[in-house]
Amino acid sequence: MSDDTLRIDRSAKTLRTLALERMREAIMDFHFQPGERLVERPLCDQLGVSRSVVREVLRQLEAEGLVQMIPGHGPAVAKPDLGRTDEIYELRALLEGIAARACALSATDEQLATLEHALADLFEAWASGKPPAVMRATTKFYEALFEAADKRVAWEIVSGLNVRINQLRSMTIASANRREPAIAEMNKIMDAIRSRKPDEAEVAARQHVESAWNIARGQIASSPLARP
Repeated sequence: MSDDTLRIDRSAKTLRTLALERMREAIMDFHFQPGERLVERPLCDQLGVSRSVVREVLRQLEAEGLVQMIPGHGPAVAKPDLGRTDEIYELRALLEGIAARACALSATDEQLATLEHALADLFEAWASGKPPAVMRATTKFYEALFEAADKRVAWEIVSGLNVRINQLRSMTIASANRREPAIAEMNKIMDAIRSRKPDEAEVAARQHVESAWNIARGQIASSPLARP
């Protein structure tokens, strides 16, 4: 990603919102590496915004867990935390399993069609080989899943975790040999929902999360950038 690709179009949303979105994507796409310092002046130049906007964006990213303040050094991209990763994946497995079960039990034909379309978009994103596209399509699939399951409070919880989930997801997406197993796992979830088999849908959803969890755990544990 060149510096110019970070520059934003001033004609759309607020500068702060656009800069925040661009920085999130840059972090999750590893344009900025875990542990890398985020210096205000270069960021102002790269994004084409003022220092006050950059400061607001960094504060928001810190609140979301993507940036951490290093005493004596300032803001840096947060390093993966194995303990928190375990907790995030535990919550994902629980909530996505519940949603898949409920979806298999009660989703309407129209909702299932929406879910099928979202899954097709996800597979298209996988074929593109672009992690940010995969993450966006994955979020849309799960939004449709939780909507069809009528689990709106659960989706609010997942949405609150999505930035951290996507930081971890970007690691598993980029890992070798993840694409085909992930597609098979997602098809298994959809097949169970389509067949109205709630037990199988819940198990498949949990297994999909656990598979990603194992990859993320291994990558973080072996990384010199992981937090102690």
